[in-house]
Amino acid sequence: MLMPKRVKFRKAQRGRMSGVATRGASVAFGDYGLKAMEPGWITARQIEAARVALTRLMKREGKVWIRIFPDKPVTKKPAETRMGSGKGAPEFWVAVVKPGRIMFEVGGINKQLAQEALKLATHKLPIKTKFVSRIDLVA
Repeated sequence: MLMPKRVKFRKAQRGRMSGVATRGASVAFGDYGLKAMEPGWITARQIEAARVALTRLMKREGKVWIRIFPDKPVTKKPAETRMGSGKGAPEFWVAVVKPGRIMFEVGGINKQLAQEALKLATHKLPIKTKFVSRIDLVA
């Protein structure tokens, strides 16, 4: 599971997800990518599930790049706890994704296999995504 080795602050505020991604919005490493079309939090478990789905279909062929990292802690209070008494303990980690962000990239495989693999990865994610290729973004 992805998570930071250490963080400056143990608990983070929720923040906002307005606007579009300016960084990480183009295919930089591979030939094809999976682009986020709406904002959302992607948990470490969802990233791992998508990665497993990708690599299983690719059968050790080509290379996968994960362009998002879960560096935001999400806290939860225990069940049946009264209001007050502070903020809960960190439960899991999320990556904040804005529209336009390239989340996964694949290279070294043909377009049809890349499309199929990234489609499987999409099913593991809670947001709408789009298949993009390096050629489409340059032109």
